[in-house]
Amino acid sequence: MRLSLTRPVAAFASLAALVAPAMAEPILQSNSLNSCQENSLFSASLFKVVFTPNNKTANVDIVAVSSVQGNVTFDVEVSAYGFPIIKQKVSPCDMGLAGLCPMTAGKIPLNFNLPVTGDALEQVPGIAYNFPDLDATVKVIFTMTDGPEAGNAVACVEADISNGKTVDLLGVKWATAIVAGLALTSSAIMSGLGHYNAASHVAANALSLFGYFQAQAMLGLTGVPLPPVVMSWTQDFQWSMGIIRLEFMQDIFTWYQRATGGTPATIFDSLTTVSVQVEKRSLDFIEAGMSLAKRSVAMMPRSIAEPLGQAMKRDLMRRANIETSSGSYIVYGIQRVAFRAGIESTNVFMTCVAFFCLMVIFVSLAVAAFKGACEMAVKNKMMDSDKFLDFRNGWLTVLKGILFRLTLIGFPSMAIMCLWEFTQNDSAALMVLAVFFLIGMTTTLCWAAFKVIMIARRSIVMHNNPAYILFSDPQALNKWGFLYVQFRASAYYFILPYLGYLGLKAMFIAFAQHSGTVQAVGFLIIEAGALIAASVLRPWMDKSTNSFNIAICAINFVNSIFLMIFTEVFNQPRLVTGVVGVVLWIANASFALVLLLMLIVTTVIVIFRDNPDGRYTYMADDRTSFMKSQTHLTTTTELDALAATARGGKEGFNKGMDLDDDAESITSDSLRRQTERLGVPSAHSNQSFGAHSNNSFGAQSNYNNQGYGNRPQSPANPSMPFFPADGPRSPPRYQDNGSMRAPSPFDGSPPYRNQNNSPGPGAFRQQNNASPSPWQRGAGYD
Repeated sequence: MRLSLTRPVAAFASLAALVAPAMAEPILQSNSLNSCQENSLFSASLFKVVFTPNNKTANVDIVAVSSVQGNVTFDVEVSAYGFPIIKQKVSPCDMGLAGLCPMTAGKIPLNFNLPVTGDALEQVPGIAYNFPDLDATVKVIFTMTDGPEAGNAVACVEADISNGKTVDLLGVKWATAIVAGLALTSSAIMSGLGHYNAASHVAANALSLFGYFQAQAMLGLTGVPLPPVVMSWTQDFQWSMGIIRLEFMQDIFTWYQRATGGTPATIFDSLTTVSVQVEKRSLDFIEAGMSLAKRSVAMMPRSIAEPLGQAMKRDLMRRANIETSSGSYIVYGIQRVAFRAGIESTNVFMTCVAFFCLMVIFVSLAVAAFKGACEMAVKNKMMDSDKFLDFRNGWLTVLKGILFRLTLIGFPSMAIMCLWEFTQNDSAALMVLAVFFLIGMTTTLCWAAFKVIMIARRSIVMHNNPAYILFSDPQALNKWGFLYVQFRASAYYFILPYLGYLGLKAMFIAFAQHSGTVQAVGFLIIEAGALIAASVLRPWMDKSTNSFNIAICAINFVNSIFLMIFTEVFNQPRLVTGVVGVVLWIANASFALVLLLMLIVTTVIVIFRDNPDGRYTYMADDRTSFMKSQTHLTTTTELDALAATARGGKEGFNKGMDLDDDAESITSDSLRRQTERLGVPSAHSNQSFGAHSNNSFGAQSNYNNQGYGNRPQSPANPSMPFFPADGPRSPPRYQDNGSMRAPSPFDGSPPYRNQNNSPGPGAFRQQNNASPSPWQRGAGYD
């Protein structure tokens, strides 16, 4: 038997050694006794067994409740990952167990040390002491040997065995959190330095990785019975949902719930006297565990039994931590995650809310502190005055964008917990908080998505390109860019399907806790739709980012298939379920490691490059033509210098930023106002740069052809107009032997032509076989 078990799991032994913590000595232990038969006549409110092979003894501490009377034999079966290891018939009379020979009805407290012989030790494979999250079970069937029930099984109990080794490691949680946090921070710093192209790539990958971590956490929040290794693996990512235990915070939340009329759970206060069963089977077996209470209700008068039975059913569906007839508890789904995290089930909602609020406060203070540090460094000449110039001039708008991004990151957690709180009703105050956060965050994100769509549509109408205003206007980019910068410009709308995807998953998790099968089917359909949409639409900014996200969608879809297998709807052998659980862990651990390494390497390379934007190819939507970080454009020509000035690329841009005027992000008039802040006068509001107006750049001028009227003047030479009257499609005003010429607004030089009889650098020209510059395309040129 030992060799037979070793073969299917030997391939995982070396990997297990890397993640399992070292222990002083090997042990096998169990902390709960579960019923595995309807109408079982034996149960235990307290069950603790610890076996130490070094001293060949097992310490047993049991408080059992028995309805069995007479002599019995125990049919013991030990299995690992559904594979049977030991099958043996044991007589309690032969072992000399007091209270079990013969068995009597009532409460049976047992506390003794049981010697384990050498033969039994040899049957336990050595890998059982080292493999993390061992999925091993001991099942005991009570068979009567005398009386009218002789030969019948009157009770069945089983205990899950653990060796103390687990993949639920604090180091994994810290490593994943630090990498994701540093990547987001690095993208913010690069954006502040003006490297928008590189910053958008790093931010997109960091947000996708964070979303993958949250998807892993959502698997653990479902009510599906999960193998131990899957429960532990998904527990590593619950920090991304805000499920983090701090002792003093739990005391505050318990007090707050009592103060607002609620009744806090006290599972952890009673662990010394009762057991907590971490559910691994379907809800049908949990209901079977309440059979004694159901039979007691059935013996009552009908007028009493029916209301009491309905109350028990409502409690089963409303609460996840069920108390069985023997006094032990059963936890599953969200309550299972809370119990494993050391959080009372009634405090998990407030824990998530508190950590979201703390994250918002901490980031806001960090941004404000960074603003103050930058200003102090510039004042003391410790930093160049042009460093983080856009951030320093418009840091409040940047802060708004960061808070919007935090809202998007926290939306999955808050949506799940708020919806779930509606089913729990822990107290009136918590219900009010759930309504406030759910409606507030959903409304905020939907309104932001609507603003992005309106900006993009306005840009399409004015410039035939959604990227123009979305990426050329710093107001739009800094405030709303969190919703669209990771997508290509033509897929600006994709944030709405993404929010719908998160909302659907949240509803299935929160409202279907009592039905793991419904959750598994819902996840399978949702993840299949997400994979198809990502593969067909490919909405992200470039090929590499699309590949990154499609791979995440693919692994999420595979996980949903595994989740369906765990529900046991296919009636597969237990061995299949155990092996699939190990495969899920290994596949996702490998995938997460690859994603982490990719993000780390990419971020480090980008940080230490002289030109971070140069690492990435320019995207097909030509967004870099409108962003100030477009290092591929030079300013050697007067036209490029004019474009850079109008975009706000010069020092002192946007010092008087209006934070409350959303119109700045909708029309191109913001560019006209930016030029006015440079000290350039403007007599008419219709003189917007690139807008479709009679006095726009590239359109016919209504001014007197002999003068410049009140048009804005060049900041380099006030005697020359900022916007020449003649666009590329206007009839030439300056003729010299058939050659078109125009004066330079920057140096005031008269019209001239060079030796090749071609227009000079101050002329606005089009060549038959040359495409216009990106700035010209942005200004309305086809």
